[in-house]
Amino acid sequence: MFNSPNYNPRNSKILLKNFLIRNFYKIKSIFSHVRIFILRKSPKIRLRVNIGVFGFIALSFLYFSLISPPSDFPVGTIITIEKGETLKQIADHLEEKKVIKSAVIFSGLAKMFMNGRGVMAGDYFFEEKCSIVRVVRRTTTATYGITPTKITFVEGLTVYDMAVLLKEKFPKFDDDKFLKIAKEEEGFLFPDTYYFLPSVTPQSVISTMKDNFHKKIEEISEKINSFGKEIKEIVIMASILEKEARTLNSKRMIAGILWKRIEINMPLQVDAVFPYIIGKNTYQLSLEDLKVDSPYNTYTNKGLPIGPIANPSLWSLLATVTPIESDYLFYLSDQSGNMHYGVDFEQHKINKRLHLY
Repeated sequence: MFNSPNYNPRNSKILLKNFLIRNFYKIKSIFSHVRIFILRKSPKIRLRVNIGVFGFIALSFLYFSLISPPSDFPVGTIITIEKGETLKQIADHLEEKKVIKSAVIFSGLAKMFMNGRGVMAGDYFFEEKCSIVRVVRRTTTATYGITPTKITFVEGLTVYDMAVLLKEKFPKFDDDKFLKIAKEEEGFLFPDTYYFLPSVTPQSVISTMKDNFHKKIEEISEKINSFGKEIKEIVIMASILEKEARTLNSKRMIAGILWKRIEINMPLQVDAVFPYIIGKNTYQLSLEDLKVDSPYNTYTNKGLPIGPIANPSLWSLLATVTPIESDYLFYLSDQSGNMHYGVDFEQHKINKRLHLY
């Protein structure tokens, strides 16, 4: 049997366990008959048999009543261990959820297995029943049993866009709470591919994306520090560039133009803010739209908007702090995404006639 290609030690253990459960009283009866037979032979043997039988019964009782999985073990469900819970709270919670039979034994075993780590918080998925020993091993080694879900946030998304994606990927996700917190972090949630567990919280998503932002900008930290602008100003400008241009070179050209407009006290007059304000793009805007009352309106207000209008890529951040100086003061993008520049408003009007109409 042990050389069979279909042999599975785990299945054999299960079969043995089921056999012992089904035949427990028969085995106990056999031991009793053996005990009676041997008791007639020798006092020493009698003592040893008594100890053996008592030990077998005690161990069997310990296994079936405490160590083996509960009969109503929550197979196929996710059990959450909250961060900050004490070992006693965790043990009581697991016993209440029918994952284990004894909180006391779990606590004792956990202290043996912890090895300085402790029981790890998180979501644990149990696709089958587990003994208390295995539950302890999994929770002290963070063996969650769940495959994280992949989610990609492309460059230029707003926190509103992100909330929609998160809700689609994780139906139980609290998107309202996410928006309430994330609004203050617009621009600093780095667009990237992430892997989250199904029960991920808004705070966890935001914290992970912010940490990634700070990690990524380390690559250009010298250029940021030498540029002489506050990080918030850099992120606001980068969010505009993210929407205004596609390539690194065109982003740098536009950065030079926009920083120059600020220097000469000229309104930025960028259309990229209007999807954020009223949901309309360049080709949908009317003259009335350009007058909308908003601190993000770069036609009616000089300087940068009060905050980022999207979450920019590293390229946009890099372009912001490495602008290309030129004689141009105007630019536009045609419907194919090609950039056209003008040194003055007259040339800009010609570019509009040639490339927009």
